[in-house]
This record gives sequence, structure tokens and C-alpha cells, in this order.
Amino acid sequence: MNNDQHHIGRAAKAGALLLLIWSILHIWVGFEGIHQYLTNGTPGMWNGMIGGQRVPRDLFVHATDAPTIFAHGQLMLNFMIDVGGYGVLGLFLTWLIGSRGSWLGYAMALVVIGIADLTFLFAMVLSGTIEFSPPVLIGPIIWFLAMAITPFGLPSWKTQRLA
Repeated sequence: MNNDQHHIGRAAKAGALLLLIWSILHIWVGFEGIHQYLTNGTPGMWNGMIGGQRVPRDLFVHATDAPTIFAHGQLMLNFMIDVGGYGVLGLFLTWLIGSRGSWLGYAMALVVIGIADLTFLFAMVLSGTIEFSPPVLIGPIIWFLAMAITPFGLPSWKTQRLA
């Protein structure tokens, strides 16, 4: 254990744990997207991304022509794998925060993952596209909690190296 690890407080470690949970959930979304793509195709992926007040599943009209189905499928697959990629990024940031007490790791989690999660929250959840439910809201809630508590356990800026 190096000297920097003595300065990583419980709040940063708890924030890193929350970010780890966030990461695992988002990696799962990537795998679930691939699973839906391979087993249920484009309709399966769409059914996982709709169901909100403005896009109820029973009123959503799935495409019927091959080019549109193909384009939708590729876009949905890309989106879901990108979500999984954010989860992989979160694993690296978890390590930076939890083992190195990195302010850079925290800043990246705040900004980069924040852009992804807040865009999802506003564009998909609050717009009424995807259903408003605890499983859908848990990611943004976990991210917010992690970002709110982590700084209280990070080492002082003055003793911090870049990473």
C-alpha cells in the first residue's frame, strides 16, 4: 500500500463502490442488447427501450420493411453496446477513484458518464419514451449518489498527481 492510499477516505471508497455497481449495470445493458439482437431482433431491442407514457408498447408500430428494420436494429445495437462501453469506462474510473484517490477519475466520471446518464434521463426517461420505473431510474440515481459523496473522501488537491 502506497502513501496515497492512506488518504483515500470512506466516502471515496463508497463512491467507487457505487460507480462499480453502476458500471456492472451498464455492461449488462450492452450484453442484453446483443442478446436481444441475436434472439428477438429489432423488435426485442425496441421493446426494451420503449414503454413510457408517450411511447406505450401496445401503440408502438414496429417497422415492417427490411431496410428500416435493419437500420433500426443496427442503431439500437450500437446504442446498447455504447451503454456497455460506458460501463467499461466506469470500471476504469472506479479503479482510479477507489485505489488511487484520483480527482481526474472523479472529474471524468462526473463529466463523461454524467453526459451519458443525464442525456438518457432527459431524452429517454423524462420525455416519456422509456418506462418510468425503478429499474430504469436506478442508474442515474446511483451515479448521482456516487458523484455527491466521492469528493468528501478524495485526497487534497494539493497532494494529488494527475492520475
